Amino acid sequence: MENRGMISRSCHDHKLCFVIIVSFLFCSFFPRSDYFDSHNHSVTLLLNKHSCNGRYVYIHNLPSRFNNHLVQNCESLTRGSDKSNMCPYMDNLGFGPHISNSQVQGVLTNTTWYATNQFLLEVIFHNRMRKYECLTNDSSLASAIFVPFYAGLDASRFLWVSNLTVRDSSGRDLVQWLANKPEWNRMWGRDHFLVSGRIAWDFRRQYDDESYWGSKFRFLPQSMNMSMLAVEASSWNNDYAIPYPTSFHPSNDAQVIQWQGKIRHQKRPYLFTFTGAPRPELENSIRGKIIDQCRASSVCKFVDCSYGVERCDDPINVMKVFESSVFCLQPPGDSYTRRSIFDSMLAGCIPVFFHPGTAYSQYKWHLPKNRTKYSVYIPVKNLKEWNVNVEKVLLRIPEDEVFAMREEVIKVIPKLIYADPRSKLHKFQDAFDLAVKGMLERIEKVREAMRTGRDPSIGFADEDHYKYTFSNNYS
Repeated sequence: MENRGMISRSCHDHKLCFVIIVSFLFCSFFPRSDYFDSHNHSVTLLLNKHSCNGRYVYIHNLPSRFNNHLVQNCESLTRGSDKSNMCPYMDNLGFGPHISNSQVQGVLTNTTWYATNQFLLEVIFHNRMRKYECLTNDSSLASAIFVPFYAGLDASRFLWVSNLTVRDSSGRDLVQWLANKPEWNRMWGRDHFLVSGRIAWDFRRQYDDESYWGSKFRFLPQSMNMSMLAVEASSWNNDYAIPYPTSFHPSNDAQVIQWQGKIRHQKRPYLFTFTGAPRPELENSIRGKIIDQCRASSVCKFVDCSYGVERCDDPINVMKVFESSVFCLQPPGDSYTRRSIFDSMLAGCIPVFFHPGTAYSQYKWHLPKNRTKYSVYIPVKNLKEWNVNVEKVLLRIPEDEVFAMREEVIKVIPKLIYADPRSKLHKFQDAFDLAVKGMLERIEKVREAMRTGRDPSIGFADEDHYKYTFSNNYS
């Protein structure tokens, strides 16, 4: 009687309780293994359905010109840094060419590594979304609508084209297609989201002047009602940053744990490293001073990524350097963020940031809220007045603090990677899981505003002028 009372008091969801009680009775009276296996599968399906409440996602079936056609015609897409096409990187669900065991040279582990291109995030995300556990074909059940537009790949064809009509054409056609669908009218697009492997700024051209960069896709009225997940967010509230893809795409928990164990015991002969290219054309770039300091130090490793100097797109070359360093310097480049942040943290290297927009104001769903737990911050507010010696700053950090920061970096690794969609991680949530979770929570807040009679447009797509400034939180 006491046990029955406990069940009664804990069962607030009568349907779920009914499933559990009936399952128990059937298992008691029908112990044959063949029946049990069949019935257990049915119970699992029912429980999974229950766990998807509030998590259902509907994927729009877009015309192929917005996604698959771009992949099939990959010869027209370039990597950005050179003129070679993107076709090899389309292999393996967007992970790129597989790195075999014979190539790893003791730097990498097992068979979960690929030569992944950062611009393929939208393909990687789409393939992962196809395997999402709470997909639905009934859009009326969906808490969110995923729009699988390969925005970055599409934009890469026209970013250097002077004709603004050409630059903006795909975005205009997409929002017109979406606005004519019944799903749009439910929340006027505020439950719709898409992903970009390019920075969000590439879609926020504010003036119809061909000298200005990018398309105006995110300023189209319908697009302003949607949310974008990108490798770097803009200062508008409906853009969200998610990690750049690394080259590590594990298929099970054991592979993640094995990698964490490897880098935890890695010997690191260099105090710090910088992997990148100078930016002499950028007036306020700190890179020149950082490179000079690194070259002058016996405990710093500089890898020059200027075109044709060193192979910085080779995962083995890059990871070898990061695994050999205690700290990895992450100054802004052409934009605030860098893929190197995630490659270096994957190697257990503690990041050193110089601007809040490189990480702290960006990856709020994926990185620890307390920046001091996993990183070092050396703000550069005024380049001309900046005279900090990076080596001295890093040498002053006590050894026990360095150890604790590295452990935090290793701990956060699962949140920064995109696992192989052909299998599933059970112990860890990866970057995809956290991105979808964050998006669902964001949309639910908008839905709650609508339920209570508030205007859902207030604050939804506003610009935050202070998002990337040196506030007191980051000084």
